[in-house]
Amino acid sequence: MKFASERGLNQGAARRLGRRTFGLGLLAAWMLRPAATFAVQTKAPTAFGNVLPFDTGTWASLLSHGPRPAAYVFTTTYCSTCAEVFELLHQSIVAAHKPVVLAAVVMDETGARALKHAHHYQGISRLYAFDGFEPEIRQTVDPKWRNITPYVVLVGRSGALQRSLGPPAPAMLKAWLA
Repeated sequence: MKFASERGLNQGAARRLGRRTFGLGLLAAWMLRPAATFAVQTKAPTAFGNVLPFDTGTWASLLSHGPRPAAYVFTTTYCSTCAEVFELLHQSIVAAHKPVVLAAVVMDETGARALKHAHHYQGISRLYAFDGFEPEIRQTVDPKWRNITPYVVLVGRSGALQRSLGPPAPAMLKAWLA
């Protein structure tokens, strides 16, 4: 390797060339990093690989035999505020240091198409998709619910339900995780 003076470069030019070479090396290393690193950075779902059907009998079954405490967020693929609700619930669950099921219930997609949107749902442990006539399924969850998302149902340890359109209030989260 020739020194800068042998190559006809002054010291300032040699430093700039060295910085550029170092920068290009970093860029190349970043571009060649493993795909798994990228998957973690984009929050790709890894906790589950399937979508569970949510039909007219699912809600009653979850309420009587499902995990407690649990949070069910009814969402759509076009819901612009749902990701924030998932993040809030996930942070609350992590801060509580308790095992809690956080489930997304996608209302407008089924099967693998619903799974494509799972990266928006931070911290979920289950993914459901409506399987059947949407208004009828929605009526089994709450007859007063008018299809506004995100619709959150928190199921407490005792089975008590708390419902919220949009993000649940801090007092509601505290009571749910108590």
